[in-house]
Amino acid sequence: MARNTASTGLRTHNPRSRVGDKVLPGDVRQRHRALLMQCLFKGEPLSRADLARATGLTRVSVSDVVTELLELDLIEEIGTRPGTRVGKPATLVTVKYDGRSIVCLDLSDESEFRGAVINLEGEVLYRKAVKLAGQTGQAAVEIVFALAKELIKGTNTPILGIGVGTPGVVNAQGLVRKAPNLGWQDLDLPQLLTQELQYPAYVANDADTAVLAESTFGQGNGAGLILVQISHGVGAGILCDGILLRGPDGTAGEIGHVRISDDNVLCACGRTGCLEAFIATPHLRSRIAGKSEAQATQELTNAGQQLGQVLAPIVQALGILDITLFGPAELLDGALCESAQTTINAATSHFGDQDVAIRMSALGDDGVLIGAAAHVLGLELGLS
Repeated sequence: MARNTASTGLRTHNPRSRVGDKVLPGDVRQRHRALLMQCLFKGEPLSRADLARATGLTRVSVSDVVTELLELDLIEEIGTRPGTRVGKPATLVTVKYDGRSIVCLDLSDESEFRGAVINLEGEVLYRKAVKLAGQTGQAAVEIVFALAKELIKGTNTPILGIGVGTPGVVNAQGLVRKAPNLGWQDLDLPQLLTQELQYPAYVANDADTAVLAESTFGQGNGAGLILVQISHGVGAGILCDGILLRGPDGTAGEIGHVRISDDNVLCACGRTGCLEAFIATPHLRSRIAGKSEAQATQELTNAGQQLGQVLAPIVQALGILDITLFGPAELLDGALCESAQTTINAATSHFGDQDVAIRMSALGDDGVLIGAAAHVLGLELGLS
């Protein structure tokens, strides 16, 4: 089994901390460590002098933090820069992307829970899936435990933490306030996982993890991005000015429960006429089942219009023009995507020459898993 790192003190951010809390010496050290990791993450190797210039820290502080990061096996020395000037060449350091692994779980599929071991570069090293078989409540929690334990057995690399993307309303501390499809309410899944597995665990809404994946490892620019996840539920992860919008209690992005119709179509939330009741993947498949190609295309076009009508006010309010769809490409790519884009651009005004652009996620089916890794990287190492 991989070595337990739950007590190594790597964490750079306390999700329960408040603005105005007293800054302790340990906090300063963690911030300095995060600053250096941010400079090195996904960038070129740098010398200690480079890091001092980039961060504004003193060379002594940089040297101390680099020594600490080397001892933690989070960075490594890789030699000197070619063609350096006369004198002792500076040693370059870079992130040791295989120095830690992250156990990641995607609970968004209606039929199975998926898991993967992922390195610090967002690469999937090992994966496994477990059928859900209609289990909900505590039985579903036990399946989460079993899957995580199997993944832990599959790696010999020290584990940085456990990341989970789950459907439902999840607050900033990872408390699952409500996940109707899984029968969970006010479930402290991070605490349960940490108690069961003895690793730090972080839980977020699946759409939120997916937007973190796009921003950290995908095509998103990190400044402004709306990611719409369409699976057995519908939700949006929203990054505005590089900040993940959660809302007061994790309810931001719950666009699937915007009422769009007076039809008595029942939603999983118990209300009728919600967007999710029309464009979640089971409903999309039902809408096109047995239809001719032309009829199916029209149904998907109509679904895109419904999605666009819900997204248009969000786009106008936030000024975000970059939208990514995450879900089955055979349903979303093409008529639905194009119709949503056309609907939004027809309904909104922009104070520039750019229109809204909607594209499919380049991360395929692994967006939630990779985003769960990005979530852990952010909270344990301050990376994004």
